[in-house]
Amino acid sequence: MLAYVDSSVLLRIVLAEPHALKEFREINFAVSSELIRVECLRTMDRYRVQASLSEEEYLSRVGLVHDLLAEFELIKISSMVLNRACHPFPVRLGTLDAIHLSSCLLYGERAEQEITLCSHDESLKRAARSLGLAVLG
Repeated sequence: MLAYVDSSVLLRIVLAEPHALKEFREINFAVSSELIRVECLRTMDRYRVQASLSEEEYLSRVGLVHDLLAEFELIKISSMVLNRACHPFPVRLGTLDAIHLSSCLLYGERAEQEITLCSHDESLKRAARSLGLAVLG
């Protein structure tokens, strides 16, 4: 399966949270915006500062983020992606979700197989479905 994975999916796995995407291991080829690295590492730092993670846990989880992302193809946040994110979507989306969805759509246009958007964010999933994308999460 070719899948666009957003940070909500990766963070549930890295943080061992309940209801992580059970199909994650079925993904043969994962792509995401470069934004995922920033979102995940900022979240890890927030947990560290709030003392929700010990130093050892923090370092372990940051390492896991890097290990998992090493298996991804990361899409540059290009002017093409930003231009697409400026256009209207069928449902209300925040800026970061618009960048994720635009990255997914543009990657999907050049892929030779269907791309599935994986997210736990309801508005992002709704927007993806409204544009004809397969969705998991």
